Amino acid sequence: MAVEICVKAAAGAPGILGDCPFCQRVLLTLKEKGIEYKQHLISFDAKPQWFLEVNPEGKVPVIKFGDGEWISDSDVIVGKLEEKYPNPSLSAPPEVSSVGSKIFPTFVKFLLSKDASDGTEQALLDELKALDEHLKTKGPYVNGGDICAVDLSLAPKLYHLDVALGHFKGWTIPQSLTHVHKYKELLYSQESFKKTQAAKEHVIAGWAPKVNA
Repeated sequence: MAVEICVKAAAGAPGILGDCPFCQRVLLTLKEKGIEYKQHLISFDAKPQWFLEVNPEGKVPVIKFGDGEWISDSDVIVGKLEEKYPNPSLSAPPEVSSVGSKIFPTFVKFLLSKDASDGTEQALLDELKALDEHLKTKGPYVNGGDICAVDLSLAPKLYHLDVALGHFKGWTIPQSLTHVHKYKELLYSQESFKKTQAAKEHVIAGWAPKVNA
């Protein structure tokens, strides 16, 4: 079955993978499952007409299996990949499926905050501490010894957190959260991650308009 996927191209560099963490999540899933795929890099500066015809909302990622319809939303796509390619299984048991799920929205609020006393930094720290506690007892991955879909969702989001907060706020995850730091090193060292990550400068360029708004 031929698999095609549309992902974001880097701004100003249409031949290079862009900064979308949800696109990377799907690409990581494809790589970890060993699924061959055809990749279309979509320039958001000038979305191609064929792409808008099959996907009027113009969102990425979208994926197509064989002659089927294009499917959007990374949650739906990852579910479909698990259903169609069950081996190796990346599904997470219900008790860990929501681990770290609030880290990305709390990171975004802190990143965009202009008020140092509004509690957004503490909210992010609380979420990171909760992840650290989970990894301390359950690690090295969210579900123990094997990588799962939750890890593949968190990896790009933690990478964006590292790059964007480091650049725009000079902020880093406290060294006291040792299990989170080990976890990030583990995720970032995966071959699948190295092959699908956006360059730091593209992550920064992607967040800049939102931060400077």
